[in-house]
Amino acid sequence: MAPPPLLSLRDAAIGFGGPPLFAGLTLHIARGDIACLVGRNGCGKSTLMKLIAGELELDAGERYAEPGLTVAYLAQEPAMTAGTSVFDWVSADIALGRPQATHPRHAVEAALSLFELDGKRDVAGLSGGEQRRAALAQVFVDPPGLLLLDEPTNHLDIATIQWLEGAVQSFRGAALVVSHDRTFLANVTNSILWLEKGRLRRTGQGFGAFDDWCERVLEEEAREAHRLDSRLRDEARWLLRGVTARRRRNQGRLRKLEEMRAARAALLADTGRIRAKIEDGEVRSKLVVEARDIAKRFGPDGADSGGADSDGADTRTIVEGFTTRILRGDRIGIIGPNGAGKTTLLKMLIGELKPDSGHVRVGKALTLAYFDQQRSLLDPKATLKSTLCESGGDLVRVGGSMRHVRGYLKDWLFDPREAEARVATLSGGQGNRLMLAKVLATPSDLLILDEPTNDLDMDTLDLLQGLLADYAGTLIVVSHDRDFLDKTVSSTIVLEGDGRVKEYAGGYADYLIQRPDGPARAAVRPARKGDSRAAPEAPPRARPATRLSYKDRRALDLLPDEIAALEREIAALEAELSDRGLYGADPDRFARAAARLEAAKAELSAAEDRWLILETRREEAEAAQRNRGGAAGATAA
Repeated sequence: MAPPPLLSLRDAAIGFGGPPLFAGLTLHIARGDIACLVGRNGCGKSTLMKLIAGELELDAGERYAEPGLTVAYLAQEPAMTAGTSVFDWVSADIALGRPQATHPRHAVEAALSLFELDGKRDVAGLSGGEQRRAALAQVFVDPPGLLLLDEPTNHLDIATIQWLEGAVQSFRGAALVVSHDRTFLANVTNSILWLEKGRLRRTGQGFGAFDDWCERVLEEEAREAHRLDSRLRDEARWLLRGVTARRRRNQGRLRKLEEMRAARAALLADTGRIRAKIEDGEVRSKLVVEARDIAKRFGPDGADSGGADSDGADTRTIVEGFTTRILRGDRIGIIGPNGAGKTTLLKMLIGELKPDSGHVRVGKALTLAYFDQQRSLLDPKATLKSTLCESGGDLVRVGGSMRHVRGYLKDWLFDPREAEARVATLSGGQGNRLMLAKVLATPSDLLILDEPTNDLDMDTLDLLQGLLADYAGTLIVVSHDRDFLDKTVSSTIVLEGDGRVKEYAGGYADYLIQRPDGPARAAVRPARKGDSRAAPEAPPRARPATRLSYKDRRALDLLPDEIAALEREIAALEAELSDRGLYGADPDRFARAAARLEAAKAELSAAEDRWLILETRREEAEAAQRNRGGAAGATAA
């Protein structure tokens, strides 16, 4: 029998005076539930969390909480008032349902020690990671009965994220989590709540099963709506157009990242061979960064040693004797604990900071685009439109072509009507989206991303990963998002502490396998008694074909219609341009039609390639699923 709920919403509705975000929504959370709440950007996840926390009132329906239940809500952006010490801020008891105003001193001191925080500091001076650790300390000083976590891994390093995974796994109450961190969700959750179009669906499986479950739900709805026949007709039409032959020619694009990882592994395996080839003209033309035996140290006051002898006990070594070579097209990830010096290393690699010893050579005539986690390129007083259109007007240059700013904002999941809104009114996630939109519209051949995934929702992450996969230049990314690294980088540079820096071919999962102590050091904890979740295992070396995301499946459905529309437009433009008298009668019209024809053909080619890639990925994933099913059946037999 199912345990009684700790908290329930029955027939809940809320709309803020307009159309309801949801109506008739029913939800039950019981002890032992570790659920993730997923849904598209703007679907109402944060609103639902605040309703559960009791911070918002329902327009209709009922909220029930078990008598004596305490609820703690870790907000995505906790309010911190300047002039408040970290100790006093953590001391404040934020849990609903507890009478005391502050936590006991000994409990606060223990929490501060656990999260390595100085209680005397002013909260206004904390970094993003320190603010997040302070918020977690406030929540875990005296754990509540129901824990609500909104993007808890933002700004945290991997070691702290793994600690948090263990804390949530062993939590004795119930928890509801909103997060873009797929690895975190897969490791801790035992149920999924999916909020879409005002409807809440639930399954008693962890997030690792979300793609399969989501696909089953959508396929069932497609059958009910009689959409399957249309899909089959589209496939038949594409086969008649000879797509199968083109698909074979595009197989290499789908395996590009794995090939890059194999090439990177070969380079790292033989440093002498790399140096022997450096004078080769082809390699020289591809060189982006070369670092040889670089070192960096800081004095006891945090001052740059500037290369002076600094062997005192208080001297902090960031990098010691690190060598790497980054070539055009490489995708490099950088990971390490907060404060380990990732940004320092990054600045040395791109020539902004001189190493104390060693040599850094940066390729000539590189055009750099830089996303920094402080979002320094954003002016709070500017509008979204003026941020993207610095020269005025309504057009922004993206990938060599001009786009209307409202359309480009829509690509980045903004409401086009927000174009005149001030940057200061944006949330953290919206600010990151705007910053990414600005940086990725900038022509570059070296793209630097410093913690790009903080505050982003899964839809934006899917969009970002797709854009980076198509980026022709070199990428260097600092991130603590393990899933993002696994899907994005061909090599990972790890700051291991005490100046030790080492590069591993592949993403984060590959690093776990290759490091000297192997996967045993990974944060693997047994599941709680009675919990259906398996303990997270070290990721395998060979990763199975990845199922399409909801966004990609949606694109696969819509692309045939978009392609057909482009074909009709191209035919009409060609017919118009075939009029021999057009140029003499209206040269401007002829020029506009010719330019649009060229653009439409490019859009058609890109759309066809996109369809081919997605369709091939879908087929590969289905084939892998069938193979796994066949293997399971054989084992059972």
